[in-house]
Amino acid sequence: MINQSCITIEDVKKNIIIDAFIKASNNYLKSIGYTEHGIRHVSLVASIASNVLSHLDYPKRLQELAEIAGYIHDIGNVVNRKNHGQSAALIAMKVLKNIGATPFEIALIISAIGNHEEGIGDPVNSIAAALILADKSDVHKTRVRNPNISKYDIHDRVNYAVEKSFLKVIKEKKIISLQITIDMKISKVMEYFEIFMSRMLMCRKAATFLDCAFELIINDRKLL
Repeated sequence: MINQSCITIEDVKKNIIIDAFIKASNNYLKSIGYTEHGIRHVSLVASIASNVLSHLDYPKRLQELAEIAGYIHDIGNVVNRKNHGQSAALIAMKVLKNIGATPFEIALIISAIGNHEEGIGDPVNSIAAALILADKSDVHKTRVRNPNISKYDIHDRVNYAVEKSFLKVIKEKKIISLQITIDMKISKVMEYFEIFMSRMLMCRKAATFLDCAFELIINDRKLL
C-alpha cells in the first residue's frame, strides 16, 4: 500500500478527543432512548471489521485501517444522530491528521465512516464494506438501555430478544453469514425484518463488494 503511515489502533484508542467523543456520543444517545453506542459497541465493531478482512486475506494494514474506522465510526453522534456518519468523518479527518495519518489513509478511513449508515451509505472500498458488515451485525439484548420492559418500542424489543449474534466468514465458500438467535417469546422474526431489512440489504451489497454472498440465519433457519 502506498503512503502508509505508522499510526496504530492503540494510538487511536488513547487519543483523549476520540475517547471523550465516544463517551459523550453514547450519553447523548442514551438521553434520547437509543441503544448502547459506547466503548463496547465500537470496540466490537472494530474487531469484527478487522477480522472480516483478515479472513478474506486482505493486507494487514487494511485490516488495521478497518479496525480504526470501526472504532471511530460513531463519534459523529456527539453532534447529532442525524447524518452522524458524515459528522464522524469530518471529525475523524482532523483528529487522524493531528496524530500523523497520511492523506491516503485518512481518505480510506473517512470514506468508510461516511458510508456506514443505511439509506445513504455504500461499500465504496473494502474498509467501508467491512465496517458496514461489522456495525450491522451488532444486535444484542445487552445494547438495550430502557429499564422498563413494558415501555419497549419495537427496536428495544427486537434487540432485547437477540440472545446471540455472530458474523461468520466462510472463506472457502465465499459466504459472509450473520447468524442470530432470537427468543421468540419476546419478538417474532418478522419484527426483525420490519426494522432491519434495509440493514440486511446493505450487508448484502457490502458482501458483494468483497466478492462474497451474504446470508442471514435466524434460529438455524436461512432467511436470506
